Amino acid sequence: MKFSRLRLLGFKSFVEPGEFVIERGLTGIVGPNGCGKSNLVEALRWVMGESSYK
Repeated sequence: MKFSRLRLLGFKSFVEPGEFVIERGLTGIVGPNGCGKSNLVEALRWVMGESSYK
């Protein structure tokens, strides 16, 4: 399975619409504490079939 982008709206800390483009190769998620890095990973896990998003 390959992802090219992820659009979020109203998922945990992503109240405003956001779109994340995932380029070919190695993709890293970096940022300051509290910016939503873990929530972004949780969204990807939910899209891949995890039954709930905590």
